[in-house]
Amino acid sequence: MTVMIGVLVVAALAWLAWVFNRLVSLRNRLRSAWADVDALLKRRADLIPNLVAAVRGYAGHEQRTLEGVTEARAAAIDAGDDRAARAEAENALTRRVHRLIAIAEAYPDLRASANFLQLQTELVQTENDIASARRYYNAVARDLNTRRETFPNLLVAGPLGFGRAEFFELSDLDERAAPDVRGERP
Repeated sequence: MTVMIGVLVVAALAWLAWVFNRLVSLRNRLRSAWADVDALLKRRADLIPNLVAAVRGYAGHEQRTLEGVTEARAAAIDAGDDRAARAEAENALTRRVHRLIAIAEAYPDLRASANFLQLQTELVQTENDIASARRYYNAVARDLNTRRETFPNLLVAGPLGFGRAEFFELSDLDERAAPDVRGERP
């Protein structure tokens, strides 16, 4: 009987170690995925002052829109690692950048500027990279949440300190597309 209890205890400890290690692996992948999203969001934030400066040179009288983009960029940077606050701030920034691009469409000289065209290309690529990194992050968050919420893992995930991973989602379906910086309409 003692041997059987010993075997059960060893089996339970082995299972606990296996569950713990899987959860740690997923948590580390989630952190890495968030770091990738964060780096891309910072890259986009670094592109925006140059975009604002390029537009200001041609459309300086659009001061309210330019200030709105600058304020939204600052709010996105200040949001930090709180996923919900960051998503809200990034969504606001995306809306403002879309408005700025729409204004640029009214200025043919601006659209023809080599500097502006390069910024457009970089912004589109960065938006695409953000979308891809966000999808990966959300997939890892889903995997971690599934792993921690399924039986019997749920019996140990909470007590071991594995909380629910937040998704990084857009709130508006129109924001799911990269900004139309070339002036083309779908």
